[in-house]
Amino acid sequence: MGSAASSFLAPITGALEGGRPKLTAERLARRAKQRRQIQSMIGSCFVLDAVVLLVYAHAGTTSVAVATGYALTGLTLVAAYVLLSEIGFHERFRDHYLVAPQSAINMVNLLMFTYIAPEAGVLFLCNLFVVFGFGALRTSARQTAVIWTVMVLGLAALFLWTDKPIGMPTGTMPDRLATMLVFALTIGRCMFLGIFSSSMQQSLYQSGVKLKEAYRRIEELAELDELTGAFNRRCIMRMLEEEIARCERSGSTSAIALIDLDHFKRINDTYGHPIGDEALRTFAISMFANIRSIDRFGRYGGEEFLLVLPDLSQEDAGRALERLRRIIADLDWSAFSPGMQVTISAGVTTLRPNETSDTLLARADRALYTAKARGRNRIASA
Repeated sequence: MGSAASSFLAPITGALEGGRPKLTAERLARRAKQRRQIQSMIGSCFVLDAVVLLVYAHAGTTSVAVATGYALTGLTLVAAYVLLSEIGFHERFRDHYLVAPQSAINMVNLLMFTYIAPEAGVLFLCNLFVVFGFGALRTSARQTAVIWTVMVLGLAALFLWTDKPIGMPTGTMPDRLATMLVFALTIGRCMFLGIFSSSMQQSLYQSGVKLKEAYRRIEELAELDELTGAFNRRCIMRMLEEEIARCERSGSTSAIALIDLDHFKRINDTYGHPIGDEALRTFAISMFANIRSIDRFGRYGGEEFLLVLPDLSQEDAGRALERLRRIIADLDWSAFSPGMQVTISAGVTTLRPNETSDTLLARADRALYTAKARGRNRIASA
C-alpha cells in the first residue's frame, strides 16, 4: 500500500522538488506496471459488481444481459486504458494515470447503466461515490469541480428529465442479499480509499522530510569546505562582515587570525597529496575541538585558514593562538607517515573602529608574513 501510494503521489512530490522527475526506461516501465495494477483492481470491481447483478438476475429483478453488458463494458474500458498505457499515450500528460478523464468516463458509464437498468440503480449510484472518491485523491480543485459537474448534470438528467424508478431491491431474499452486497462492497471500497489516502499523506510527509533533509544538506555543502569541513571562503567572509557589523553596533572588540600550515607544499611533494589532504582534515578537526563555540573557523584558501575570535583583545587572541599552535605541533603526525611533522604560523590582529574587512585582513596577512619570516611555527601580532 505504501509503495502504491508513493507512486500515485509521485507528481506531487515532483512538483515540490521543482519539476517532473527524469523518466528513465526503468522508471517508465515501473509507471506502466503501476497503471496495470490499478486497472486490474478496477477490472476486479467490475467483475464483482457483475456477480451482484447476476444475483439480482437470479431473483428476477434484472436480466443476465445487464450483468453481462456491464461487465463487458467495464472490462472494455479497462482494456482500452491498458492498451493506451502500453503504447505510451499516458506519458504525454503530467498525470500519467489520467485520473480525471477516467473518473468522468466511469461516471457516465454508471449513469448510463442506471438509465438502462434502473431496477438495480442502487448498485450504479453507490459506485458513483467510489469513483468520485478515487478521483478526488489525485485531481486538482478544477478537475474535481469538472468531475462533480459531470456527475450532477448526469443525475439531474436521470432524476429530473426521466421518470425512471430507481430501485433498491429488497422484495426477495436474493434481492436483499444482493443489496446487502452492494452496500458492503461500497463501504469496503470507501474504506480502502481512506486507507489509501492515509498512506498517501504518510508518503507526502516522508517525502517532505527527505526534501528538507536534502535542502539542509545542500545548504551545508554551500557553506562548508568539502575537504576539511570548515566554513568555505564565501561563508567565513560573510561571518567576518557580520562580526564587524556586530562590533560597530555594540562597541565590543574582536580579533582575527590568518593561519597557514608551514611548508605545506613540501608535505604534498614528500608524502603525497592524499597525506596532505589528511593533514588538512586533521588540522581542521583539531581546531574545531579546541576553539570556543562562538568562534568561527573557515578555509581562506589552499592551506590558509581564517579564525574569527569575538570579544577577545589582541593579547588574549595571541595567547589563544599560541595554545592552538602548541596543540597542532604536539600531535602525532608520524601516524600518517614516519618522520612527518606539521606546524602552523599565524598572524593575529584586532578590529579597529570603523575598519573594513579588507584592511583588517591585510593587517593580519602582514602579521602572518612576519611569523613566517621569523622562522615559522610561531604567532605574530600586528
